[in-house]
Amino acid sequence: MAMAKAWSVGLLGVDGVPVEIEADVGAGLPGVRLLGRLDAVVNESKDRVRAALRNVGESWPRQRVTLALSPAALQKTGAGYDLALACVVLAAAGALPAERLTGTLLFGELALDGRLRPVRGVLPALLAGRAAGLRTAVVPVEALPEAALVDGVRALGAADLGAVVRWLREGEPLSSTVATVSERPPAPELADVIGQPTARRALEIAAAGGHHLLLAGPPGTGKTMLARRLSGLLPELSRADALEVTTIHSLAGLLTPDAPLVTSPPFVAPHHATTVPGLVGGGSGVARPGAVSCAHRGVLFADEACEFGAHRLEALRTAVEEGEVRIARSHGIARYPARCQLVLATNLCPCAPPRDTDCVCSPTARRKYFGRLSGPLLDRVDLRVRTRPVLAMTPAGADVAPEETTAVVRERVRRARQRAAERWADHGWRTNAEVPGSALRGRFRPPPTVLAVLDRGLCEGSVTARGADRCLRVAWTLCDLAEQERPTEEHVTRALEFRDWRMPA
Repeated sequence: MAMAKAWSVGLLGVDGVPVEIEADVGAGLPGVRLLGRLDAVVNESKDRVRAALRNVGESWPRQRVTLALSPAALQKTGAGYDLALACVVLAAAGALPAERLTGTLLFGELALDGRLRPVRGVLPALLAGRAAGLRTAVVPVEALPEAALVDGVRALGAADLGAVVRWLREGEPLSSTVATVSERPPAPELADVIGQPTARRALEIAAAGGHHLLLAGPPGTGKTMLARRLSGLLPELSRADALEVTTIHSLAGLLTPDAPLVTSPPFVAPHHATTVPGLVGGGSGVARPGAVSCAHRGVLFADEACEFGAHRLEALRTAVEEGEVRIARSHGIARYPARCQLVLATNLCPCAPPRDTDCVCSPTARRKYFGRLSGPLLDRVDLRVRTRPVLAMTPAGADVAPEETTAVVRERVRRARQRAAERWADHGWRTNAEVPGSALRGRFRPPPTVLAVLDRGLCEGSVTARGADRCLRVAWTLCDLAEQERPTEEHVTRALEFRDWRMPA
């Protein structure tokens, strides 16, 4: 009887769990038994591994092979265990030195001819391996740029199982690389937007404070153009945020070898026919990240928001409020960060004429259409802007100041965010949108004279308690943009105006 063990990683949401794979080759009728709460893909791995070993010139033991994946209670999913299973079987059969597997993470899917196929989740797998004390990792060569992002782990890439066997047996070197960071791609230029001064100002406020935004108006007024320029106004991601966003994109299969690290705030614009699991995550079997998580630290843009349907939009409420999605499964809870800015863009009615006077919809039809955006959802949107038709294509001349560029506005946003981060640093909040209402009404409460207009809105019922808190957050953002110490009555009034938007009659 001979035994050996190797290491791989199981993924549950963005969290990785080191999986110890033990192989026992002993007396008994030839056969293979896999233990450890496995899904169908892992159960099929014994056939993939056996064929891959044969096709790279290795032999499968002609004895009883028992493979155990621990912890036994963790649901094992996916084909990422193939490489570790193949190596541990060879080590247990005496064809490889078992000590070479110590401290090494093996992660990759095997083709029948022995090729190593790339798998999702390489980055979170190596992060979990590093936390468990594993200092060497072997992954498919296509995933090597992603694996190289993890400091403290020597990432090696292999094109096939034969190369891994030769590395373990003879010390033949595997591929390696250094982490590279691609430059930020050029963002859409804000100066290309014609007119819409109020919407442009709202876009800047949203970027500076991390607020959600609603753009409503006739078609062709620039709603989509404005929304696509929001991510370009956001600051570059920090190293920690970039790794967190890249982890989610790795699990979603969105990374490319030429841009392994996501350094710019993502912009995600799902189609209005997207399913609820496509928006918030889920699906059968493994819970995959949805669009709201792929937009983490960036922008989630719902174009033609009223066409999404109420059940899809309502699914976003908890995610955008808490900044996290938790998907319960029988084997555990998958957790995905979802700290993004929601931007909704919609027409005012089903016929969507260029001018309001040309609308042929009845008041009931208009209210029914816009009513797909529920009150609780709109109450979570800090800034609501009505876009207007452009009346003149006025060129920038000697007497007309040109529109501000993305770079100019981004610098103001950066300074405002820096002021907010310094103010909230002791509390762990990074933007004004993250500050809880209790703090805004407590230690950081403005004077009564400043809050008078907000108190009148509460008495009249034009703003809810949640809406009042959100007005205070916007007021703090306006204060930061103006580089002042405390919000004034003018800031609170302006913040309230951005919420005082009437449903079309």
